[in-house]
Amino acid sequence: MSELQKFDIAVIGAGHAGCEAALAAARMGCKTLACVINLDTIGAMSCNPAIGGLAKGHLVREIDALGGEMAKNIDETSIQFRRLNTSKGPAVRSSRAQADRLLYRLRMKKILEHQENLTIRQTTVDSLIVKNNKISGLRTSLDEEIEVKAVVVATGTFLNGLIHVGLKNFPAGRMGDSPSLSLAAWFREQGLNVGRMKTGTVPRLDANTIDYFELEPQHSDQPPSFFSFTNEGEYRQPQFPCHITYTNENTHQIIRGSIDQSPMYAGIIEGVGARYCPSIEDKVMRFPEKLRHQIFLEPEGIETTEVYPNGLPTSLPLATQVAMIRSIKGLEKAVIVRSGYAIEYDYVDPQELLPSLETKKIRGLFLAGQINGTSGYEEAAAQGIIGGINAVHYCRRIDPLVIDRSEAYIGVLIDDLITRGTKEPYRLFTSRAEYRLLLREDNADARLSEIGDKIGLLPKPQYDDFVAKQKEIERAIEILETTWLKPSTDIDATLHQFGSTGLKQKSSLADLLRRPELKIGNLAELCTSEQRQPLEELNRSRFSEEVQLRVKYKGYIERQTEQVSRFKNLESTRIPEELDYSTLSGLSNEVVEKLRRVKPLSLGQASRISGITPAAISILQIHLRKHRSQGSNKPPAAAGKQ
Repeated sequence: MSELQKFDIAVIGAGHAGCEAALAAARMGCKTLACVINLDTIGAMSCNPAIGGLAKGHLVREIDALGGEMAKNIDETSIQFRRLNTSKGPAVRSSRAQADRLLYRLRMKKILEHQENLTIRQTTVDSLIVKNNKISGLRTSLDEEIEVKAVVVATGTFLNGLIHVGLKNFPAGRMGDSPSLSLAAWFREQGLNVGRMKTGTVPRLDANTIDYFELEPQHSDQPPSFFSFTNEGEYRQPQFPCHITYTNENTHQIIRGSIDQSPMYAGIIEGVGARYCPSIEDKVMRFPEKLRHQIFLEPEGIETTEVYPNGLPTSLPLATQVAMIRSIKGLEKAVIVRSGYAIEYDYVDPQELLPSLETKKIRGLFLAGQINGTSGYEEAAAQGIIGGINAVHYCRRIDPLVIDRSEAYIGVLIDDLITRGTKEPYRLFTSRAEYRLLLREDNADARLSEIGDKIGLLPKPQYDDFVAKQKEIERAIEILETTWLKPSTDIDATLHQFGSTGLKQKSSLADLLRRPELKIGNLAELCTSEQRQPLEELNRSRFSEEVQLRVKYKGYIERQTEQVSRFKNLESTRIPEELDYSTLSGLSNEVVEKLRRVKPLSLGQASRISGITPAAISILQIHLRKHRSQGSNKPPAAAGKQ
C-alpha cells in the first residue's frame, strides 16, 4: 500500500460536522483525509441559510472557543445579524445570522483546501475495514483500500437517503446529490441499532416575483455583535433585510385539500420528523385553531435572487406548493425556483456511543451530526469538533475529551444523546441546560478556551487575546467593587433620573450596578471626573456586557456554581464497566435493562437515564459506597462481564 493511501484519520462527509472534524484533526497534527461525494458541496447549507438561534448561538461560540471554524465563517459571510431574546435574561439571549449561502460554502471549502495535514478527496466510501473490533481502513466505490487508524462518520442525510415530493420519491442524499447506500448497508451489518428519521426543506422563491411593499422588514442589528471572539468592528458583507408575512385560512384550505397527497399523511414516510420544526402541513393539521403561521422571507445571498421562506417546509406536490405560496400576502405572483421536499435517512441510536462519540462496539469509529439523530448545522458542528478531537486522542492513546453538562451546551447535547437517546431529530434548547446562567453566550471563551489551548487546537493568538481579555475583565470588576460613593444630593438627583432610589449609606459601584434599573453606562454620571475615565472606557469596551452580567448576577452565579459542585460529586462516582446490574437486589428488570443498554460511566449519568428512579440511584450509590469501603477497584465477585 502506497504512502498516499495511509492516513491517521479519515472523515466521511464534509457538511458542518465533517468540516469541523477534519479541521480539528488536521490542526492538531494528524494526517487527515476528508472524503466527500461532491467537492462542490463542502460546507453546503442544505436547508436554511442561517447560523445560530436559541441555544444554537451558544454552540457556535463554544466551537469558536475550542478553536473551530463555524463562527469565523458566518462572521465573514453574514448578510444579516440579530440578537434574540434581548428583553429576557442573559442566560437565554442568543445570536443568529443570515449567510450568503454561496460565500459560506466557498469560504469553508477554501479553509479546508489550505489546511495543513488535510487531504480532500472526492470519493464515495462503501464500507469500513474492521479488525479485532478496531477500525483499520476504508473501502471506496472504486475498490480503493485506504489505511486509517480512526474514522469520523459525518454523513448528514446521505445514509440511505430518500427524497419525497408528493407521492413521488427517489434516492438522494439531498436534492441533486447521490445517497450513500453501501455505507448505510455496512452500518446495519455491524449490528448497530439503526433507525430512520425525516427532515424537510422549503421551496425557494424568486425575489423578483415577490411584492415586498406591504411586508414588514427586519433589519440587521447595529452595531454588529459577531460570533467569533476574534472579530469586532464593521460587517464584512452588505446587509439585507428579511421580511415577515403570514399564512392565512385560504393557505390552510389548500393544504387540507391536498393532504392525501402528503407522503407523511399517506403513510409513505416511515421516518420520524422533527417535533420542533414541523412541516407546514403538519402545523395546519395539528393546530387547526391557529389562524395563521409566521413566515420569514430570508434572502439567500448578495448575487442571487433566491429567497428562503422560513416556516414553510413541505413535501406536498409541486402544484400544491405553487397554490399554497400564491395564497400568501406578498407572494401572489411568486415563482418557485426549487421545490420543497422531505428526506428520510438512516441514523444510529446515539446510545451506541461513548461520551467521546466513539462507538461502544467498534474502537476508532466516531459518529458526528445527523447520523446521531440530531438536527441543525450547529448541533452537527459541535459534534464534529468533539469527534475530530477525540479521534486524535484515540490515535495518540490519550484520554478522550469529555465536556460535561456544567461546562458547555456541547456537553448538554452529547450527554442528552448518549444517555437518553432520541426517537426524533434532536434539537438543542436553553431549557435543556440545568446551569444555563453559567453557560451564557458571552462567556463561552472563559469556559472553554483553556481546554482549546491545552489540547493544541485553539490558535495561540486567540488564546493570548483571551488571557488579556480576562485580565481586563478582572481589573474592571475590581474597579467597580473598590470605587465607593457617599450619599449626596447630587448623586441622589442623578439616581432619580435613572428611576432609582437615593443612597442611604456608602455604596460601591458594584452594589449600584446590581440594581435592575442601572447599567454600566449610568455609573460614570454618578462619579467624580477622576473616577469617570475608567468607567467610560469600560462602557465602550468589547467586554462591558460580560462585566455587567458577572456583577449583576453574582449571587445567582455563586448559587449555581454550588449546584455544579454537587453535580460533580455524582459525576465523579464512577460505575465499573463490568458491573452486573442483575446482581443488585432491589432493581427492577426494566431498570436493569436500561442500565445494561446505556452502560453509564458515572452515577450522574445513570441518574439522567429516562425511567431510572431516585430509588434505583440510591441502591447503586449504596452498592458503590460499600464496594469502595472494601478497598477494591475491581467489580464484585458476583458481577460478570456483559
